[in-house]
Amino acid sequence: MELVHCLYINLLLISSFVAAVFASDPYSEALLNLKSELIDDFNNLEDWLVPAAAPGKVYACSWSGVTCNKNNTIVVGLDLSMKDLGGVLSGKQFNVFNELADLNLSHNSFSGHLPVDIFNLTNLRSLDISRNNFSGHFPGGVLSGLKNLVILDAFSNSFSGPLPVEASQLEYLKILNLAGSYFSGPIPSQYGSFQSLEFIHLAGNFLNGEIPPELGKLKTVTHMEIGYNSYQGIIPWQLGNMSEVMYLDIAGANLSGSIPKQLSNLTKLESLFLFRNQLIGMVPEEFSRISGLKSLDLSDNQLSGPIPESFSELKNLRLLSLMYNEMSGTVPESLAQLPSLEILFIWNNYFNGSLPENLGRNSNLRWVDVSTNNFIGKIPPDICSKGVLFKLILFSNNFTAGLSPSLSNCASLVRLRLEDNSFSGEIPLNFKQLPEITYIDLSNNKFTGGIPTDMSQAPKLQYLNFSNNPELGGNIPPQTWSLPLLQNFSASTSNIAGNLPPFKSCKSISVIELHKNHLSGSVPESISHCKALERIDLANNKLVGSIPEKLATLNALSVLDLSHNNLSGTIPAKFGNASNLLLLNVSFNDISGSIPSGKALKLMGRSAYVGNPRLCGAPLKPCPSSVSILGSKGIGKKLILVLLLCVGVVIFIAASLVGIFFFRRTSKGQWKMVSFSGLPRFTANDVMKSFNSTDSASVCKAVLPTGITVSVKKIEWGAKRMSIMSEIITRMGNARDKNLVRLLGFCYNKRLAYLLYDYLPNGNLAEKMKMKRDWTSKYKTLIGIGRGLCFLHHDCYPAIPHGDLKSSNIVFDENMEPHLAEFGYKYLKQLANGSIPATIARRDSGEFNNAIREELCIDIYGFGEIIVEVLTNGRLTNAGSSIQNKPRDVVLREIYMDNEVVVGEDDPTNSLQEEVKLVLHVALLCTKTNPSDRPSIEDALKLLSGLKPLRK
Repeated sequence: MELVHCLYINLLLISSFVAAVFASDPYSEALLNLKSELIDDFNNLEDWLVPAAAPGKVYACSWSGVTCNKNNTIVVGLDLSMKDLGGVLSGKQFNVFNELADLNLSHNSFSGHLPVDIFNLTNLRSLDISRNNFSGHFPGGVLSGLKNLVILDAFSNSFSGPLPVEASQLEYLKILNLAGSYFSGPIPSQYGSFQSLEFIHLAGNFLNGEIPPELGKLKTVTHMEIGYNSYQGIIPWQLGNMSEVMYLDIAGANLSGSIPKQLSNLTKLESLFLFRNQLIGMVPEEFSRISGLKSLDLSDNQLSGPIPESFSELKNLRLLSLMYNEMSGTVPESLAQLPSLEILFIWNNYFNGSLPENLGRNSNLRWVDVSTNNFIGKIPPDICSKGVLFKLILFSNNFTAGLSPSLSNCASLVRLRLEDNSFSGEIPLNFKQLPEITYIDLSNNKFTGGIPTDMSQAPKLQYLNFSNNPELGGNIPPQTWSLPLLQNFSASTSNIAGNLPPFKSCKSISVIELHKNHLSGSVPESISHCKALERIDLANNKLVGSIPEKLATLNALSVLDLSHNNLSGTIPAKFGNASNLLLLNVSFNDISGSIPSGKALKLMGRSAYVGNPRLCGAPLKPCPSSVSILGSKGIGKKLILVLLLCVGVVIFIAASLVGIFFFRRTSKGQWKMVSFSGLPRFTANDVMKSFNSTDSASVCKAVLPTGITVSVKKIEWGAKRMSIMSEIITRMGNARDKNLVRLLGFCYNKRLAYLLYDYLPNGNLAEKMKMKRDWTSKYKTLIGIGRGLCFLHHDCYPAIPHGDLKSSNIVFDENMEPHLAEFGYKYLKQLANGSIPATIARRDSGEFNNAIREELCIDIYGFGEIIVEVLTNGRLTNAGSSIQNKPRDVVLREIYMDNEVVVGEDDPTNSLQEEVKLVLHVALLCTKTNPSDRPSIEDALKLLSGLKPLRK
């Protein structure tokens, strides 16, 4: 009893002490109360405790993130930035902090409404709540209470509704950042009345309406970013009155009209970004008056006319970007005199003539891209004279003559693209002097003199293309495959002779393209060392010997074309089990024996094997051992009768089909057939006999003459659209990737077409979504989907948007590898029904480029939604917007439960927690409301692929 009584007395004394402490220290009590509301998974506030301290002091003054006055009696600053905190703030604790001058809650995961109590902190000078998930309307009505506020930073949240008009009443405000939320409506005209404002950032919202001309009254602003919104109308000429502005960005803002010449009054301007709008007219020559201008980006508009001669006055200009416009004329010689010019982007215009002779002589040029124009002449000889040029992009022009010898000494060069020109002479590149080079494309020119023999001395080289230089000649240098990082080597149609060099070290090579040359000798057995090899094309050469057995053991190999050579021997049996093989072509050789069994080889069709008289087996003629069908004489006569009966039936069926075919031909025009890689050369009649074309269903299954099962999709079109739609279908058919459903061919007339796809009977992702799957299989599925989409977006030119990316359009093969189905089909249907004008579908149309970019962004959003659907086992569908508006910590906890991840530091699945968290992070990036904030699918795939070694 005495012990219990003693403990009771001690507890009473402690509670009395704490009460006395908090009575004289309300700050610590308020902060501990705040801590109790927060989610602090990483214990970043673990030092927020009540230790023994001297009376009259504030305990919290020793806590992380807390700043007090000199006497440690008043809290004047609270910095909780970058502490991985979350939760919803009630705000009631802030009433205590009457003297608080700085409040920083940035880089956390706070959600819910921003507490209005914050706006009672009348001494507050800096409020930073950026990079959180605060939502709802910004508390505008009480904002004017922060009369001493200098900094208001709310960047990257989820605020909605109108911009807070009351902010304009803050007479000391210098920094206003409300970018990266969902604010809507127009910019208030009152925003032109700020008295002290220096920095205003409103970009990346849903703002609309016209840009108020009153913004021109902002005489103190030095930095303005208001782009990435959807305004209407033009750029107000009054913005030319902002006399102090140094940085002006109104990019991606849907603006039209011409560029007002009054912007040339901004004589202190250093950076002007007006790209990705719909601006027309000429570039104002008055811009030459902005003598301090360093960066000028007017790209991706509809500007016309020449580059103003007066730009020679812009002595400080470093970046000039005019790409993706409709500009023409020659590039002024005076542009080469600019002493500060580093980056010149003028690609995809209609410029002509020669590049300035002295380009590169007077400035530190780092990046030049003039591709897709009509330039002629030679490369300026001094383009790399300063030794800092790292990208030179000149493809798709009419350049002639030989390469400048100075390129051989351009040690800084990383990327060189000269394809699709008329360059001639020997290739003077000295690879020993190019230590940084990674990418060289010299294809489609007129080079001679062979491939440089010192190519192997470029240690960082990854991509090398000499193709379609018909007079290049020479041999493949012996050390070619030893380049440690080389991934792609192409030299097709280049008159290359000699043997293939041994593949001693080729760990990185994935693509070898050498078709239509004069290569002789055999395919080296050492090619089996190339474990990353995905595609090898040696067609139309003079190769002899047998197909190396070990080629069939390369797991990554998807395309192998050995057609039109003099190869002999048999097809290695292991090719029948090559699950990743999409195309094997050994036609027109001297291959003998039986075609190995296996679905992959059967799918290749006859065209992959014809021209080998001694080769047999499906899909060719049966091998001799299987032809003993007649048996004894006793059944011969019976068999003849059966055969005669069958012939009669066949004749009847044939007559019927001829009648049907004649009817179709006369009513809708003659049927034509187009086959892509992997489909035998069937006739249109072969295909039409394989399914019931009178069926009204848009999708059906058909079995073609060789036994190949295909999925058939019907699409109707008008005769006037047949040409452009056939072109687009051909682009789709040439898209080959292991994560795409192959479009094998199409059969068409003037009224409609039937598209033939690989038939994959293993179901789609939507059907399997609720099946219990481990994390590895989910991850593999997402990577496969990402790879397929990445191929469409980045490896096809022009890019092919999927257009209808959803779980039901992800189908699986026998190895449960995902394939994207129906890519491009939605776009095709829109074109067929007239909702997209045929003129927009042309790849050289500006409208086409804009439409494609929008669709690519929609694809990325769809990919993000599929990630969420997979993470939640189908619980959340079409959930892009909902997860953005929901607290991230709540979403994460739910997804942990969906995937049976136990949350806890000592749990063995802790690494799995991080993986799930990172995958969700990718989904959140992909489903950003503003398309410009979303990553490319290539970047998203890099983020996903970085989690762990990719599973095959």
